[in-house]
Amino acid sequence: MTTTAKRPHATLDETTARVLNELQDHFPLVERPYAEVGARLGLTEDETLTRLREARAAGVVRQVCAIYDTKALGYSSALVAARVPTDQLEHAAAVVNAHPGVSHNYRRNHDFNMWYTVAMPPGHDLSEVVQRLGVLSGAESMRQMPTLRLFKIGVTLDMAGERPTNARGEPEYSEERREQAKLFPVTDEDIAYIRASQVDLPDIPCPFEAVAETLGTSVEAVLAHGRAMQEHGHLRRYATILNHREAGFRANGMAVWNVPEERIRSFGEFVAGYRNVSHCYQRPVYEDWQYSVFSMIHAPRAEGVEEVATAIAQETGITDHRVLYSSTEYKKIRLPYFVPEYDQWEALCEAAARGPETSK
Repeated sequence: MTTTAKRPHATLDETTARVLNELQDHFPLVERPYAEVGARLGLTEDETLTRLREARAAGVVRQVCAIYDTKALGYSSALVAARVPTDQLEHAAAVVNAHPGVSHNYRRNHDFNMWYTVAMPPGHDLSEVVQRLGVLSGAESMRQMPTLRLFKIGVTLDMAGERPTNARGEPEYSEERREQAKLFPVTDEDIAYIRASQVDLPDIPCPFEAVAETLGTSVEAVLAHGRAMQEHGHLRRYATILNHREAGFRANGMAVWNVPEERIRSFGEFVAGYRNVSHCYQRPVYEDWQYSVFSMIHAPRAEGVEEVATAIAQETGITDHRVLYSSTEYKKIRLPYFVPEYDQWEALCEAAARGPETSK
């Protein structure tokens, strides 16, 4: 059965919901983005900004910023599944969360009860960091699950409640775009731009002025550099990022699928076409973990997640799957790139390993 959800956030009116949809999906890289978005919706620039500020005050808007692709920037990353004694979960989560490369960390309904993503800058050994986090957090067992193939990353939450649960569309960012980015080395100028643009942009008519001021350049130069990085594939897009739960999308289901090797690519590409699916990857399998394709499904309620998963199973004939739900969100941030905290964390670990120095 195909259904269309009601507007997930009860206190934001229909116009604000439409503004948020547009700011998630089509944030323009122009000097006055809110004037352009407002014109599309029949609103003034001031009205559009008022709606954005209203949603931010309600806790629905998390951030307005540039969104980069981690691996396109040369970072290594992986999803880690860890089994931690239940009475030690809070401590383990705090230890893992202290690492600057951990952007997401959840408790999920599985024997592997803590799932987190961790990334490291070029030149760092990701596997060594994962093993160290395992020891420090007291994990009894871990499975490192890097991306073998990216089918999709990126989602827009339907705040207007107009999208059927089985709605489809082209993925915003895929493996092909990531591979294209590798043809363009990340320059020192790019790194400076990334550092300046990964902050939360102010809710003002000309938000890129803040980035230009940091870089000591013009707004026109900021926009031109952003367009070039987007064309190359390093920059996925600028967008308004929502707090899923505050926005009314309280069901966050990780549907994992046991797919025959010869069908993984076609299956992943099909699943990536669902607009309610934000992430879809091929990951390695283990003797005790045979699920090779991961897909994140978002809906206001668990029934919506299950409906999408059921539709995928019926359409593809891949029925061996399960949906893991997050019961606790330990951490969720935009990953910071090219910041000193990575080296600082490494230095602290090395100092701890050496023990207290003896003064003479």
